Amino acid sequence: MTGLAEGATRQAPPLELEQALALYRMMVLIRRFEDTVQLLFQRGEVPGTTHLYSGQEAVATGVASILERQDRVAGTYRGHGHALSLGVEPQALLDEMLGRATGVCGGRAGSMNVIDLAHGLMGCYGIVGGSIGAATGAALALKRSGGVAVAYFGEGATNQGYFHECLNFAKVHNLPALYVCENNLYGEFTPMEDVTAGSILARAQTLELPAQSIDGNDLWAVRDAAAAAVARARAGGGPQFIEALTYRFVGHSRSDPGAYRKPGELDAWRERDPLKLTRAGILERYDEAEEAQLDAADADVERQLEQMIAAGLAAPYPTPGPAAEFKAQ
Repeated sequence: MTGLAEGATRQAPPLELEQALALYRMMVLIRRFEDTVQLLFQRGEVPGTTHLYSGQEAVATGVASILERQDRVAGTYRGHGHALSLGVEPQALLDEMLGRATGVCGGRAGSMNVIDLAHGLMGCYGIVGGSIGAATGAALALKRSGGVAVAYFGEGATNQGYFHECLNFAKVHNLPALYVCENNLYGEFTPMEDVTAGSILARAQTLELPAQSIDGNDLWAVRDAAAAAVARARAGGGPQFIEALTYRFVGHSRSDPGAYRKPGELDAWRERDPLKLTRAGILERYDEAEEAQLDAADADVERQLEQMIAAGLAAPYPTPGPAAEFKAQ
């Protein structure tokens, strides 16, 4: 691993209690949003398919907390958490899931293809690893503006040819890109060890990218790693790589019960639920923190989701015909 570029920091700026509570609330919002999408899907209200982010909330929340307005993000088809963490309006995102005209993309993108350029979201990509190419291209442009492009992708994408091609291109051209591998141990229904040889981290290190493997369920670990990586990239240190070790609590998609999991594996990971860890971390790190503040955040999110469901189901469907302008434009 190379040293820090000039101006880079080794740790994220310390959070005030209110900031920490806001990040906890964001993680709760992502979790409850996904629960809501699943509920509405089971009721036949959500067209198409869904891929939920439940269990991985600390990754998107931690990385997004470091980014600036000029930065750009490419998410995955499991991208609701990526979108919300960037500030995409929750009601507009839910309306998009419901296919309503008030959705962030006018009800025409659905679950996997959300775009909101106003919040730096270049898109969520249904193609495995499609985010890698998109972020690499964006980084080529952002090299002139001081921005950083972030690509989220799963461990399965590292077996694609363009993973190596894009990282090689980014290294050769010293692009301001951050590649975040959300390693949740399963590529759809297949355990990583059945199809992936060697170390994912070593693949980036072979190309001499500064690379780090972290606990993706630890919000503070994610923030520290992202802060250092983004600072290096922004200061001219070239592309960076983070492997965030995490776990999805749900199946690959709405049709997957997850029966292939090893006995006891899900229960073991639930003991390291990122919401639980963040809640405990706040109480441990801040003397003035109280359980009541965290409970209030939980309750506030529940109220918000109840109102969002009612508003979303009452919203109109898009008018048939050519796509109207939508917020991302």
